[in-house]
Amino acid sequence: MMAKNPPKPAPRRIFQERLKITALPLYFEGFLLVKRSEYQEYKHYWTELRGTTLFFYSDKKSPTYVDKLDLIDLTCLTDQNSTVKNCAKFTLVLPKEEVQLKTENTESGEEWRGFILTVTELSVPQHVSLLPGQVIRLREVLERERKRRIETEQTPSSAVEKKEPTGDYADVLSPMPACFYTVSRKEATEMLEKNPSLGNMILRPGSDSKSYSITIRQEIDMPRIKHYKVMSVGKNYTIELEKPVTLPNLFSVVDYFMKETRGNLRPFIYSADETSETEGSPVTPLK
Repeated sequence: MMAKNPPKPAPRRIFQERLKITALPLYFEGFLLVKRSEYQEYKHYWTELRGTTLFFYSDKKSPTYVDKLDLIDLTCLTDQNSTVKNCAKFTLVLPKEEVQLKTENTESGEEWRGFILTVTELSVPQHVSLLPGQVIRLREVLERERKRRIETEQTPSSAVEKKEPTGDYADVLSPMPACFYTVSRKEATEMLEKNPSLGNMILRPGSDSKSYSITIRQEIDMPRIKHYKVMSVGKNYTIELEKPVTLPNLFSVVDYFMKETRGNLRPFIYSADETSETEGSPVTPLK
């Protein structure tokens, strides 16, 4: 059955901001209660199913996700008995963890199960209770996901390799995280201090053409600015910490800081509206 009041999608401006983070197609969205292995209790997230990945946002209007879950290796989806009336509960069994999900009602639970199984099994499930119109949506998503995977497999490896930065960061043509700005250490600090509501983490060029830096602003006892060097090592990137962390790309570097701080660090992102309203900002976004 279809939910009587399906959740309204995120505002268009927010949708456009999220496209800067991932180009994966949006198949379904709504609120979910999520409990991962490292969580002590369920967390309430606005959730998007893009491709075979779940993106979790603190609320519907947040432009950046606080966590994500890749479902490509989903082993199975098992139903759980819920003690709460009219609440669907199920578990996503993955090779390295089991994630528990709860929905606000049984109707939305059926929809979530249907969409997740469709994109992971590449077939429309027969054991979900959905209306004809919803089944048609699943078939449309199935075709889109099949086409996306075929195109991904046919993309030459040379076309998806990231171009190494050479001299001028403005010439880097490969996709960059939305919080990357070609600004100096001082300018990044000023941006974070003047606009705390836009985020508290900036990725910027380092002192040479082969490195980057992460500038963050944290408020514990008092506001503090910290800088972390990110070295380009071959095709990977190493964050220079007490115990260095090596990751495959800059998106993973940003994800690492977000996950390690449990979402307390958020990418600093200017929207078109905010940029036009802010005069004299030292921002030079990468084009």
